[in-house]
Amino acid sequence: MQYTPWARTLRSAVPFMSPKPLDCIEIQTGDTCEYSVIWLHGLGASGHDFEPIVPSLNLLSRPGVRFVFPHAPVRPITVNGGAAMRGWYDITSIDFESRQQDAEGIKESASAIDLLIEQELERGIPAENIILAGFSQGGAIALYAGLLSKHPLGGILALSCYLPLQAEILPAITDANRPTPVFMAHGTSDDVIALRFGEQSYASLQASGIQVEWHTYAIAHSVSAEEVEDISTWLKRQFGM
Repeated sequence: MQYTPWARTLRSAVPFMSPKPLDCIEIQTGDTCEYSVIWLHGLGASGHDFEPIVPSLNLLSRPGVRFVFPHAPVRPITVNGGAAMRGWYDITSIDFESRQQDAEGIKESASAIDLLIEQELERGIPAENIILAGFSQGGAIALYAGLLSKHPLGGILALSCYLPLQAEILPAITDANRPTPVFMAHGTSDDVIALRFGEQSYASLQASGIQVEWHTYAIAHSVSAEEVEDISTWLKRQFGM
């Protein structure tokens, strides 16, 4: 997929206040940005994974949007024989229902994303103009970090994922964060994170008073063209385009 002429790509370590800064890719849809989208990739991928989606969203150059695509740290992943790859947290088993969640890794990654949010605030983007997005593992971190953010965000985009550490996060959602709009989407044939886990997370969030827009698509663990159109519509709504 080719980028539109206005897309600018920057590759540099994020220097903001972190002893282990995340390396990020940035794409701006205009010279002056009023909105930011921090987009987290899935297990074993990298920040490059969702670069091509930016021109497909057909966003206007004004108001400009800065897309920030961080690379997850490289870490051993138990389910893959301990092989090291980029991941936001460890996966200990393919048995989704019985495996122990890597709470330490989830919280560590959420803290790293908190720093990226702070960086966007420092760059003049109000919290209500920041969207936290992610796919698979990245979507799980987007939900966790976004719903617990000390700065209520403009929205959370959570694709093909689930809400991690639910017993901890649901009671901790503040009244300030409860109105944060959430877009969740899942493939009906997902063989990595079964649809029922996305549905259960959606239902739990709804029951907790979170505004969730729920979509399903006849796809596996991936993103479809129809889904990209729905994401575009949702983002434009949040951006007032």
